[in-house]
Amino acid sequence: MPIFARTVFGLLDWGARKGLTHLSAPEPAKQKARRTGVKGETYAYWYLRRQGYVMIARNFSSRGTKGEIDLVGYDGGTLAFVEVKTRTMAGRDFGSPEDAVTREKERHLARVARQFLREYRIAEVPFRFDVLAIEAPAGTRPIARLHEGAFAA
Repeated sequence: MPIFARTVFGLLDWGARKGLTHLSAPEPAKQKARRTGVKGETYAYWYLRRQGYVMIARNFSSRGTKGEIDLVGYDGGTLAFVEVKTRTMAGRDFGSPEDAVTREKERHLARVARQFLREYRIAEVPFRFDVLAIEAPAGTRPIARLHEGAFAA
């Protein structure tokens, strides 16, 4: 495990010891959700690096294709397309983070993944779709659950 990734994740995890949300002036719900999502993706990036993933893309989207892939990286010889879902306890009213990856979302991710493989001319590489669920209750460290091979294309 690379020492740099361990160190950066350790610092990020320590900084998130009171949660990924912070107390600030009231802001619109959509803006607050976006901010939580960005913090969750940053946490996920370093979490996966610590797990040994070699990240090659973040927030990949393609013109003419709906959706984006949050993170793309190699886990050994397998290319992993990772969907990150972050929920605060307030967001749990809508279910667990894993519940947010619906069949429709899976279809969009598969379509964007095929576009990624074409665009970067990656032909014969095994790949899978992972879901990284992050629960970030206010005042506590985030809890991350990695589901490797969560669904098939």
